[in-house]
Amino acid sequence: MPKKNNYSISERKFFLRVIDISVVIGALFLTSNYLDFFYFDVSHKSLISWLITLSFYLLFFGQIFELYNLKVSSSRFLVFRSIAVTTLLTTLFYIFTPIISPVLPENRLQILYLFLTIFLPLVIWRFLYIGLVFLPKFHKYVLLIGEAKELSDLINLIGKNAPDNSIIGYISKNKIPEFNEFKHFNVDEREISDIVDEHYVSEIIVSKSNISESKSVHNQLIHLFENGVPIISAKKFIENITYLVPELKLDDPFYDYLTFSKSHQSNLYLVFIRFFDILVSLLGVLFLTLLLPLIIIFNFFGNKGSLFYYQDRIGKGGKAFNIIKLRTMVADAEKNGAVWAQKNDNRITFFGKFLRKTRLDEVPQFINILRGDMSLIGPRPERPKFVNELEEQLPFYAIRHVIKPGLTGWAQVMYPYASTIEEQKMKLRYDLYYIKERNILLDSRVIIKTITTILFFRGQ
Repeated sequence: MPKKNNYSISERKFFLRVIDISVVIGALFLTSNYLDFFYFDVSHKSLISWLITLSFYLLFFGQIFELYNLKVSSSRFLVFRSIAVTTLLTTLFYIFTPIISPVLPENRLQILYLFLTIFLPLVIWRFLYIGLVFLPKFHKYVLLIGEAKELSDLINLIGKNAPDNSIIGYISKNKIPEFNEFKHFNVDEREISDIVDEHYVSEIIVSKSNISESKSVHNQLIHLFENGVPIISAKKFIENITYLVPELKLDDPFYDYLTFSKSHQSNLYLVFIRFFDILVSLLGVLFLTLLLPLIIIFNFFGNKGSLFYYQDRIGKGGKAFNIIKLRTMVADAEKNGAVWAQKNDNRITFFGKFLRKTRLDEVPQFINILRGDMSLIGPRPERPKFVNELEEQLPFYAIRHVIKPGLTGWAQVMYPYASTIEEQKMKLRYDLYYIKERNILLDSRVIIKTITTILFFRGQ
């Protein structure tokens, strides 16, 4: 059975990181040997530690500024912007850590040379990558199996979230009129293995349906799986490309979709998380204390009222606690009762908009983390009134309360502010994904994405 070369998302990201580091190190060696660039001495005994330090800064800031986001990596403008900011911060941090990097040169022009030696090779290589990566021979060719309605939704998702997946066609009882560009295969007329061979199928995505559960199709899929053809359920595929649980059928048992992450039962993980919470919140409270004089002045002119805002929220186990925030709305904003904040809500003050965009309004919640009401990472806590409403319409909503709420969370960094039931449902799917997959690596991603959100002013 012929196979076609293609690269998974994780392989592409790993490939980008390796080549980024390689082209920068190669450029440093070339400029040090052939140009007037003496800041980086390739014959120095500390060369290895210098390279490790530079690689760390480059990868760290590259992650924060989305240099390894595949959507960003496919846009020349976005990738140019990311490289520029990443290179600038990498250069600044590198020259100011002389113990683990070369001593700051007297000739300050060498700093510009360092910046250009990192910046130019990255831009050239990444532009070449954009020109080559979307060639059809590097795509993953997928075959879909299922009912027309489910496949229609899946095709739309692939188009939005996995552009490097090429759909060669689908096996279904009925054709999908709005997707005439894809081949419709009749399983009664052709063997699936023949379709796989003819079109170099890289992966088969199967949606639970009458056609996929028929004995004939089932046996053919087992045979293909035996021969090494990757086969994945539509639900798992959706998780892999969207990082949220699939659309939930609320009349089905929750345990069909969700299991506790092993991290929930790991005392080592829980102790580490609590230690990290305390450490970060102590720094957060110190930051708030230093910033408070300025906030008081701006609050006096831009908010005209009390500085802090206290509100009941629902925490772990459904227990209520008092959350602390910097006030961002006008006084008596809810005199007619509690309502969700809307995008461009006219109740938000001028200074309140700045606080929300920068997420500074959330900083007092470090006090809640110290108290143990919250954790640094978890589902955002909601108000009792809204929780009652949401639990009535979204039965799975109560599952969010199985862990402590967080100052930031997977749903917060992956989806904008939710002000409707449908939007809350979407955020719930991200929260449930976090609960199901919770681990140190995912927590690290949340922290990095939170930093990115703050730096790019993506707060609501």
